Amino acid sequence: MLRVVMAVAVLAFTVYCVVDVVQTEEDRVRGLPKLVWLMVTLLVPAAGGISWLIAGRPRGILRPRPQPRGPRGPDDDPDFLRGI
Repeated sequence: MLRVVMAVAVLAFTVYCVVDVVQTEEDRVRGLPKLVWLMVTLLVPAAGGISWLIAGRPRGILRPRPQPRGPRGPDDDPDFLRGI
């Protein structure tokens, strides 16, 4: 039973990495060309997927994007507070 669970986990991880490689833009891929990363993730499932996530995936995907700054309230405006 444990072998089946591990095999399914490796298969799901490989599918995730292959889809991620395919959807990543060519100019954002690091290290190797996109086609080589695809072959590595398919031919060496676990190690290829881990190496893609560490060395090939573009940086900044997991970092949250900065929120746009909207209008500030008077209590957040240093000029307003200085005039009090």
